[in-house]
Amino acid sequence: MSRRTVRVFVFNVAVLASCVAAEPLRDKELQAQARPRARDLGVAPGVFPPGRWNAITDVAGVLVGQVTVTEGDTVRTGITAIRPHPGNLFLQRVPAAIVVGNGFGKLLGSTQVDELGELESPILLTCTLCVWKTADAVVEWMLGHDGMENVRSINPVVGETNDGYELNIAIRSRPITAAQVRQSLTSARSGAVEEGSVGAGTGTRAFEWKGGIGTSSRRVPASLGGWTAGVLVQSNFSGVLQIMGAPVGRELGRHKFSGAMREKTDGSIMIVVATDAPLSDRNLKRLASRALMGLARTGSVAGNGSGDYVISFSTAPGVRRQRDAARLTTTEIGNTEELSALYEAVIEATEEAIYNSMFRATTVRGRGGTIEAIPLDRVSDILRRYGIRPR
Repeated sequence: MSRRTVRVFVFNVAVLASCVAAEPLRDKELQAQARPRARDLGVAPGVFPPGRWNAITDVAGVLVGQVTVTEGDTVRTGITAIRPHPGNLFLQRVPAAIVVGNGFGKLLGSTQVDELGELESPILLTCTLCVWKTADAVVEWMLGHDGMENVRSINPVVGETNDGYELNIAIRSRPITAAQVRQSLTSARSGAVEEGSVGAGTGTRAFEWKGGIGTSSRRVPASLGGWTAGVLVQSNFSGVLQIMGAPVGRELGRHKFSGAMREKTDGSIMIVVATDAPLSDRNLKRLASRALMGLARTGSVAGNGSGDYVISFSTAPGVRRQRDAARLTTTEIGNTEELSALYEAVIEATEEAIYNSMFRATTVRGRGGTIEAIPLDRVSDILRRYGIRPR
């Protein structure tokens, strides 16, 4: 009988250290810290600074919990849970929106979010064939909370990318349990977020290298509203990797269109955007669409078989929606220039979150093959030659 290993990630000291690093790592330091974040290599897209954790959890109230599941040499998958606030989301809903870049994927619950413009459940990310088991488990978890005794309808939001090739080849067994889903939800915390080959990113691939979970944030200056935007990605997609404009995929000779690559290299990406700006669902949809610009900056082609989805929400208490409220009393940002600053923040954070998902990822082996971590020594050299990394 195979042995199953489950890991829960809440806080990582190395991630915290990388979040507050003042200067890019030099070569000797890079060797000592094998898997740094993008910012440690001088890759800091854009003009706005990150928050304390450089993570989606910099947006007040947002919690992230992850469970990594491995079983023998055939299961490499997991769950990543994002909770917009620590309370009962069904009773205290948040405005939300969904944007589809390419719809070859599964995003359970999307039609009701589109219709009502609100989230009434946490967002969970997992593997393709685990979506429905995950949804069932989160509904069971929610029904058990106080105040839910008479609830007869819940709209769980569950997204996925397909890790069922080299690493999670037992995907048909749908190797996620209700206990693991509950664990991801109850372990969700603020603070630093584990990245790379963890949670829903355990078995994923990006740009023909190991992908995974990545996150980043940006703080908009007080003169432009002082808001924070945070992004978390589950990267499992393809294209021709660019890093701050440097043609890394071309230089490494590995990308979607190189002859050495396997036939199917489209993959997918889930992008979750959070902000503390008091936005309506209409403006959250506009915000979500800008995340696709950040995705494009990394070299994604949103291929034929790719599922590219963005879910955005606001944590601002003033725009939360009481269940069955007789009337709405909210204070929302209208159509102002503050939105443009938030658009920029989301573009920058999305780009950096994708880099973090790859830089922090480790090489993972399974019965179906090995997905190698991107070689950061070679990436560092390319970035130096293109003027991105200091010489």
